[in-house]
Amino acid sequence: MKLVFCGTPQFAVPTLEHIAAAGHEIQLVVTQPDRPQGRGMELTAPPVKQSAVKLGLPVIQPEKIKKNEEFKAQLTALQPDAIIVVGYGRIIPPWMLELPRYGNINVHASLLPKYRGAAPIQWAIAEGETVSGVTTMLLNEGLDTGDILLQKELPIKPEDTALTYALPLAELGADLLVETLRGLESKPITPIPQDHSQATLAPILKKEDGQIDFNRTADQIHNRLRGFQPWPGAYTQFRGKNLKFIAARPAGSVPNLKPGELRVAEEKDGKLLVGCGNSTALELLQLQPEGKKALTAREFINGYRPAQGERLG
Repeated sequence: MKLVFCGTPQFAVPTLEHIAAAGHEIQLVVTQPDRPQGRGMELTAPPVKQSAVKLGLPVIQPEKIKKNEEFKAQLTALQPDAIIVVGYGRIIPPWMLELPRYGNINVHASLLPKYRGAAPIQWAIAEGETVSGVTTMLLNEGLDTGDILLQKELPIKPEDTALTYALPLAELGADLLVETLRGLESKPITPIPQDHSQATLAPILKKEDGQIDFNRTADQIHNRLRGFQPWPGAYTQFRGKNLKFIAARPAGSVPNLKPGELRVAEEKDGKLLVGCGNSTALELLQLQPEGKKALTAREFINGYRPAQGERLG
């Protein structure tokens, strides 16, 4: 097929590489402009651009696409068979949806209609799912509401974070997209409308999503810690300053420990607990006080000497 590829983040890179390896003609790669990154705020190309350059593919980086007549003329002249969209980060305008004969095909990092939105991996883990997956679908003018083409499941391991789970999921999505293109060419794929009554949302993350609510159970807080990686993480307040949880694990039922209350369970072993909802507790393994380096629980106990019953939050 003649394809235009629209994508920006690392999650989209395996799909670009797999369709190139499968022999499709990638006429153009569309990605977002270079952005300042890191402490030095150096202008950095998005991962998809870096991959496209290595593959020798033409790249454009329009700031806007909805009313960009030059961009519209360029894509119309190419007459692609399909436009592939993976984490591009822009709403696809109607003229673009109507352009290719096979439509705009999206790789979405959830089992639609669950977790529609910008952060499906993060919210699936934060909500305690044990299985998620990828969906290829036809884009329409709604938010992840188009017809489903193919889906594949991938278990979420108890130790997975949004970062570790995204790696195999991106590879699975890349394979599924190649399979989808093959199926569309030979016509055995019948698009299936989504059951909108079963939809859940995975909105873009905000900083306040990382604020720990100790009325949640230890499992719920731990899931949010795993899901909201690398940002906004999970944080609370200690002695008037922010305190970030880097690593923790549920410690089961601990009666008489109130939500947010600290307990040094075994000082010689550096075991630090915090009370959570439903009489559960979280064992804190690694913490990062505001403006400081990350500390083990033992280092935190030795350095800050938290009193029994002192509160977080």
